[in-house]
Amino acid sequence: MNSGAMSWSVRRELWENRSIYLAPLIVAVMIAFASLVATLTGRHSRPDQIPKNYEFAAGTLMATTLIVAIFYCLDALYGERRDRSVLFWKSMPVSDWTAVLSKMAVPLVVLPVITFAITIATQLIMLLTTSAFLSMKGQSAAALWNLPWLQMTSGLFYHLITVHSLYYAPIFGWLLLVSAWAKRLPFLWAFLPPAAIAVIEKIVFNTSHLATTLGARISGGMEVGPAAGGMTMMPWPSHPLEFLTRSGLWIGLAVAAGCVAGAVRLRRLRDPM
Repeated sequence: MNSGAMSWSVRRELWENRSIYLAPLIVAVMIAFASLVATLTGRHSRPDQIPKNYEFAAGTLMATTLIVAIFYCLDALYGERRDRSVLFWKSMPVSDWTAVLSKMAVPLVVLPVITFAITIATQLIMLLTTSAFLSMKGQSAAALWNLPWLQMTSGLFYHLITVHSLYYAPIFGWLLLVSAWAKRLPFLWAFLPPAAIAVIEKIVFNTSHLATTLGARISGGMEVGPAAGGMTMMPWPSHPLEFLTRSGLWIGLAVAAGCVAGAVRLRRLRDPM
């Protein structure tokens, strides 16, 4: 695969889908503004509230980029068939594999990086505004700066790489496959079949294996333990590579690879709408 073509294709996705970075930026501005208002009213000066505010900012931004990833994947291949731009892009010297993998790289690589950078910047703004407010009141901001920022940052990075990238890979792969296949309403085709199968399984067999499996996948398949400083962001485990020994990860990656291969084939064979 041509690395130059891959890099160009990823940049093309960013040019054509500005919501990839605009949505989290808008949410970050709203969080920073809300934090400023809360600081001016004195709410952020409460020691028990301060760590929760940083956790809330990180969680909100991760939820935002996850929603962006879902809607991006559903429209990535469906949209180019709908507006017939796929005919133009197929005329370019870029293979179907490169085109689909560049789209898969957005939720797996680009969005986690954007989330990490924007979250750190937002938390830094919150830290500086709260410190300035406390200083103006003649109070010490040492407790803020003594929070376990390294552990909190590494926990955020670990969570984004393991859960929002690797563990969610089969979900993103499935959404791309549906996007390549659906002639209309890809959102319904993505979510109704699994829901219908889960209902049928419950009625016929009185079991909930599919629902349990999907729930574990969506939740990240891991417990989130409390970190120092009252934060519930996932800290580094005793050994960071422990995550790679989980069978669920590799099964999910195999499913993601199959979905991507199917999306490549469908992109090659599907006619524009």
